[in-house]
Parts: sequence; structure tokens; C-alpha cells
Amino acid sequence: MNDWVDFVVILSLMSWDEKSFIEKLESNHDFPGEYIFKFIVKPVYQKEVESLIDKAEIQLKASSGNKYISITMKAKMENSGEVIKVYKSAKNIEGIITL
Repeated sequence: MNDWVDFVVILSLMSWDEKSFIEKLESNHDFPGEYIFKFIVKPVYQKEVESLIDKAEIQLKASSGNKYISITMKAKMENSGEVIKVYKSAKNIEGIITL
């Protein structure tokens, strides 16, 4: 999987057409399989983001001024619907940025 393709596919979620997003996910990922989610939030929302996915491998990185935290979550997703469910839940978190 090409990380750049992941980046472009995820950015398209900002103003997304769900059907098109599903097609891109399924053409660029093998399901079931590992999927990497990347989010940026204010530290106060870290736990809320971490609770989006059970049993995810999580990596954290604070911004240089500690105003934001980058959260990378890797988890096994059974299908594209599970991925979409995570993004739909994430968009309800105040100020979240998805990559």
C-alpha cells in the first residue's frame, strides 16, 4: 500500500461521497486487514479519539508547542464499512483533523 495514496484517499473524506470513498478503500486495501488511521486533536480530546477503536495499536506525537497531538492508530478492519464507521464517529470529535 502506498502511503501517499492513503493520504489522498483520507483527505477526500473531508467532503466525501461515501460510495466513492468505499470504492477507493476497496481498491487500495485488502480486507480483512490492517488499516492505519491518523488524527490530530487538542490533547483534551486524546482519550476520546483513542476510544474510537478497540484493541488498536496507538502511537502518539505531540506538536512542538504541545497544542496538538498526532494519534496514529493501527487496527484490523474486517471491511470498508468498519473503516467508514470509525471516520463517521471521529467527525463528531471537536476540532479533529483526519489524515
